[in-house]
Amino acid sequence: MKLTVALILVLILLCGISLAVGAADLGAAMATDGRAQMIFWISRLPRTLAVVLTGAALAVSGVVIQQIVRNRFVEPGTVGTGESAALGLLAVSLWAPGAALWVKMAVAAGAGLLGTAVFLRLIRRLPPQEVMLVPLAGLVWSGVLGALVLHIGWQTDLIQFVQIWLMTGEFSGVIAGRYELLWIAGAAAVLALFAADRFAILGLGDEMATGLGLSPKAVMRLGLVVVSLVTALVMATVGMIPFVGLVVPNIVSRLMGDNLRASLPVTGLGGAVLLLACDITGRLVIHPYEVPVGTVLGVLGALLFLVLLWRAPRHG
Repeated sequence: MKLTVALILVLILLCGISLAVGAADLGAAMATDGRAQMIFWISRLPRTLAVVLTGAALAVSGVVIQQIVRNRFVEPGTVGTGESAALGLLAVSLWAPGAALWVKMAVAAGAGLLGTAVFLRLIRRLPPQEVMLVPLAGLVWSGVLGALVLHIGWQTDLIQFVQIWLMTGEFSGVIAGRYELLWIAGAAAVLALFAADRFAILGLGDEMATGLGLSPKAVMRLGLVVVSLVTALVMATVGMIPFVGLVVPNIVSRLMGDNLRASLPVTGLGGAVLLLACDITGRLVIHPYEVPVGTVLGVLGALLFLVLLWRAPRHG
């Protein structure tokens, strides 16, 4: 409870800083200056909301994929979900460039789901005692899909779109009208919160889940939908964001244990706090210019992950 309250207070503080920081100094002009008000409502507020939604959704989806795979060293960005979604977006861009946005998102989410399902079938033959083989297999699968996406993008002169989807990870282009799909990602994360107990039971194994009256395949399908939908929407809106779904769930698990009903909301708050802090840092490092949040998070996330590997967990 104390951790939840602390994260909420930190998130409120960071939201206030995010609304105040930017290339334009709004200051006291907000009350009278129409231009300052326009910047606030069209740029600052949507950007802050987009960062919060993205961080929370990615952190929750990281927990879900870890429960499905039963391995704490994976996230949607390391099991081929993002690359599969990019392949779906690339296919729509080539074959139906005039398709509605919801159609592109549906195809991307479906491709992400298919790519993740293929990864799950690939790791079934791996020995369960070799924990590190699962993330290694995920990195190989992601690399194969990423190479395929880059090859098709290069051959079809769409390499700039591929770079935006897979390599950017920044919020400078987020304005009102260009982030609203992230609310769907947030809704998917809330759906995962309601199914937290089912995901926790699934993490015990198929036999244990079946013995407790749960259908492992149904819960796995639900988890795949949540992960693929969140990944596709985030990637198409702001690009790939690394480490959130890997670092935050592990930190929360070490602090609170494996009770997903209690820890999943804290994980969502932690993801929002981490990503918003990195976004503010990226805006302040070379102000008034920006460092992409993906770059800041890549450095910070790598350091946090190394700390997690070296420190012993508080629970188990």
